[in-house]
Amino acid sequence: MATVRLMQFLTALVAALLASCLQASAAAVAGTAPFRIHTLFSVECQDYFDWQTVGLVHSFRKARQPGPITRLLSCTEEEKKKYRGFDLAPTFEVPSMSRHPKTGDWYPAINKPAGVVHWLKHSKDAQNVDWVVILDADMIIRGPILPWELGAERGRPVAAYYGYLVGCDNILAKLHTKHPELCDKVGGLLAMHIDDLRALAPMWLSKTEEVRGDKEHWPTKYTGDIYGTGWISEMYGYSFGAAEVGLRHKINDNLMIYPGYVPREGVEPILMHYGLPFSVGNWSFSKLEHHEDSVVYDCGRLFPEPPYPRQVNEMENDPNKKRALFLSIECMNTLNEGLWLHHTARGCPKPKWSKYLSFLKGQTFSELTQPKRVTPQSLRMMNDVHKQDSDEPEKTFPKIHTVFSTECSSYFDWQTIGLVHSFYQSGQPGGITRLLSCTDEDLKHYKGHDLAPTHYVPSMSRHPLTGDWYPAINKPAAIVHWLNHVKIDAEYIVILDADMIMKGPITPWEFHAAKGRPVSAPYEYLIGCDNVLATIHTRHPEACNKVGGVIIMHITDLRRLALLWLHKTEEVRADMAHWSTNFTGDVYESGWISEMYGYSFGAAELKLKHLINDEIMIYPGYVPTPGVNYRVYHYGLEFSVGDWIFDKAKWRNFDVVNKCWAMFPSPPHSSSLDQSNKEFLSRDLLSIDCVNTMNEALRQYYSQKKCPDPNSFLPTPTRMTSRDPPRLDSPGDETTIEVTASKKLEKVNQTDAENESRGISTPEETNQTFSSMRFWIVGLWALSIVGFVGAMAMMILRRRGMRKRGKTYKSKRRNSNPGFWDRNNPED
Repeated sequence: MATVRLMQFLTALVAALLASCLQASAAAVAGTAPFRIHTLFSVECQDYFDWQTVGLVHSFRKARQPGPITRLLSCTEEEKKKYRGFDLAPTFEVPSMSRHPKTGDWYPAINKPAGVVHWLKHSKDAQNVDWVVILDADMIIRGPILPWELGAERGRPVAAYYGYLVGCDNILAKLHTKHPELCDKVGGLLAMHIDDLRALAPMWLSKTEEVRGDKEHWPTKYTGDIYGTGWISEMYGYSFGAAEVGLRHKINDNLMIYPGYVPREGVEPILMHYGLPFSVGNWSFSKLEHHEDSVVYDCGRLFPEPPYPRQVNEMENDPNKKRALFLSIECMNTLNEGLWLHHTARGCPKPKWSKYLSFLKGQTFSELTQPKRVTPQSLRMMNDVHKQDSDEPEKTFPKIHTVFSTECSSYFDWQTIGLVHSFYQSGQPGGITRLLSCTDEDLKHYKGHDLAPTHYVPSMSRHPLTGDWYPAINKPAAIVHWLNHVKIDAEYIVILDADMIMKGPITPWEFHAAKGRPVSAPYEYLIGCDNVLATIHTRHPEACNKVGGVIIMHITDLRRLALLWLHKTEEVRADMAHWSTNFTGDVYESGWISEMYGYSFGAAELKLKHLINDEIMIYPGYVPTPGVNYRVYHYGLEFSVGDWIFDKAKWRNFDVVNKCWAMFPSPPHSSSLDQSNKEFLSRDLLSIDCVNTMNEALRQYYSQKKCPDPNSFLPTPTRMTSRDPPRLDSPGDETTIEVTASKKLEKVNQTDAENESRGISTPEETNQTFSSMRFWIVGLWALSIVGFVGAMAMMILRRRGMRKRGKTYKSKRRNSNPGFWDRNNPED
């Protein structure tokens, strides 16, 4: 009996084990998985994405991909009213960010990271999953994508290789991630643990916004984007975000293939990405040609049929090239099969018989498109991909600090706001410091202490020994003071002038600055480097470089140079015998550019030879060289666009910063420019960009200052417009030639109301308006009080039964218009 029971037990055990094995086998065939897995893809409310959705979801089911699939659908409320495709796939609706809510930038690709962030925060599915596969809509799945089978681990996602993301190898990565060495050129197929996705998603979105805003680095040489439009910012957002959170990818170039590409021998791709045009014989397909195609909603209509397998066999003898052709027709046939099944499911009339439809229903096509399994060759990862295309050695990058010199005047205050605003917009590494030269008397009245990070230095505008009035000497004097009084941990210093707008980072590694080899922009008019002036003021005239404006210098060199720069400036300034134009190039022969020569002669004394780069800086009004990404606009010269003119010298005596919502006259809109001459067009666009950036800086400053809402007083912000100022004839009044445009302050005590230009309403007009308003307010109060007292008196008299008595109060109507409250009044 015991033996019989033992035999029964063993039989039952074997049966249970066999059932378990069969169940596991069936589970494998059915596509179930030992881990919870979820597939995501992002689309918008457009016909273009609808037919892609039908193709992807059909292939998802056909490939037996485990777990659910979710379409992240980004639509505006207006788009939802007209949208027809809510039932095309399991859908999770997310807010549209195609038009950025803050910047207004139109960039639909940002919906992908934004949608993932929203799904993680608000979807219950995101709380019940281990692994996530993220795809694009324009893909066809050929077999199960199992992260654990592909080699993904927590902290080590698997991704496809996007070799064209060259920004991982150049300055783009250095600007947008603290860990450029971790940047991986990946995309397309992403398979990662949910914990990694939670860490990455917000950074993916943030970095996408950051790269998209970096227009200076959209060109092909930085991004690899052949159109240079910033369209692949989202891809860099992913790579830089992953680098920021320390995610290193296992990179695979075999799992995904573009139809038309030849697969490697022994490799079985499990994903096709039809993002590029492809062809088979005379037949071709490009997704962009079907951007407005409503094929999903047109019963019985499919995309043009590709050649049949028999025809493909006859086209090519090379086995691998033939495989490529078969992949191409498989992609299109799977897409068309999905459309046919979708039409059937929607209750479309049964289509007429056709050879192509018969093929899609037939055994041959079914066998050709059975789910594929990855091969050992397909699973082979790429090693050190992030370095293989880069010739740059791995290294840490030096710290940088930017400085500029100003004085305690309203003239420099608006320049400071423009420069500091553009500094933060440019992505310049390191900090910025304003070297503010002021007398004790200046500081008592100065209001602009909070305009920038500031180091205060004694003013040398009036030389303490000679009594010479020369404010330009404050620049080298301030550098000396800063170096001697501040602990500086930066290795390189970038020196700018206040009248500059930064349009991109200025870094020593990009412009090849080194210790003993500073970099600067050319100042060709400094002819004193070529004549007797140099032989008088330096022992090494052959080392004199005609440079200025922008300086990138190692801190060690600057410490050696600074005092010489100051002393040589004093020396050249005192050499009045050689102020004439033929020695200096100064057409006013005033010695005003002595500080520039002080720098060049001081550097020559140390034999500091500069790398002179004419692609760092440009003057608005000059024609830019095509393809050059200038990092600085130096608005030291007068420039114009049509009848509109800007000259910084005309704004010397305006307290722009302390007049809420006062901005410079708007330049013409770019749409009004003559498009026929490309050189003049690029020149004018640059000029417009310069002033628009300054106005944007002022607008942001007023907002931070909490100026009253301009719309609450006047329909538009006050623009500085008034009579043209008188002509400035003396060199002390900062003329519009390049020589004087680089200097910052001449004789401050020569302020004159006649120099007001294109300006805010005059103080007299403002006070009259304010007085008129105040008069009317007081008058109305008085009338109201008198009326109230009179009414109360009449009521009291009635109650006592007394005879009506009272005074008639006649309304006094005034004909004068009280006007508006001038928001630029100091009393506002």
